[in-house]
Amino acid sequence: MIVGDIILDEYIWGDVNRISPEAPVPVIEICGERLGCGGAANVAQNIVSLGGKAELIGIVGKDRDGEQIFQMLNSIGVGTAGICVDVLRHTSKKTRVIVQSDNTDTIQLPYNNNPDDEVPHHGQHLLRIDRETKHEISGLGRTAITNAFRTQIPHTDAIIFADYDKGVFSSKLINDLVNLAKVFSVPIVVDPKHDNFWHYKGVTALTPNHKEAGDAIQNEITDESSLIEIGVNILDRLSLPTLLITREEKGMSLFQRDSNGDLQVEHIPPQATDVIDVTGAGDTVVSVFTLALAAGADFYKAAILSSIAGGIVVCKMGCANVTSDEFHAAIEKWK
Repeated sequence: MIVGDIILDEYIWGDVNRISPEAPVPVIEICGERLGCGGAANVAQNIVSLGGKAELIGIVGKDRDGEQIFQMLNSIGVGTAGICVDVLRHTSKKTRVIVQSDNTDTIQLPYNNNPDDEVPHHGQHLLRIDRETKHEISGLGRTAITNAFRTQIPHTDAIIFADYDKGVFSSKLINDLVNLAKVFSVPIVVDPKHDNFWHYKGVTALTPNHKEAGDAIQNEITDESSLIEIGVNILDRLSLPTLLITREEKGMSLFQRDSNGDLQVEHIPPQATDVIDVTGAGDTVVSVFTLALAAGADFYKAAILSSIAGGIVVCKMGCANVTSDEFHAAIEKWK
């Protein structure tokens, strides 16, 4: 079961070959457009792409974007009975404008005549446009989510909280859902953001990236010493069984305490060799990590599998997913 902020992703790509005569900005000639599942919807999509069953709980607006989310999720087999429609909210939507050109040269932009200001070419993001309602959901929305959660939890092997700071999560909702999960002894893995970071006490695991982890402590991870300090602070302050910090090109670090309370830290090297786009990589990591736990893996094996899966998706453009064939091939190569 995935609870969280549901987002519609829109991708617009094209060629950039000139600067506008009206202002010093690039002109993009659109070649194509597509829609995709983002946020908690992408987490659910990652689960079903590897053969798992996913039930998604969240909020969308009563608008065309919300309808398209339902259509996409239903078409891939994600359960949508727990998605609530709020007439007072807009469905969150992220539009990414991507330059995709065979021309590998760059165009210099005349901002202060700085030759370093260049238009990125060949599959690089030029602009992102966010359309969203970010204020906290209503009391009726919280009740609807809690009721959907209560209905699904007897049939649930694991839970993901996919938090993107778009208003679904609050300290009260988190506390209510965590207490319900404890009754059924169902593990909860959280992909956290800033606003609710310290409200997740009682969950099974957190999977922040290095920046989110540093921001939570108001410090920066610059070396192994600061990484350990920040990781231990989060692990102990939230009383977590485990903490997985993703570190981009430096891989991942898994924090646990053994039965004697001694700290165990495992550094997992990066799996990708040709990073194209990190969009949605965190979704894949939390999805595979949790799916592995639900299938009986321990925390270390789950982290290894999530690292392998993350290494696959960062070699693809946009919020991508991993297929079973890709995953098996990558695992065999890793062995």
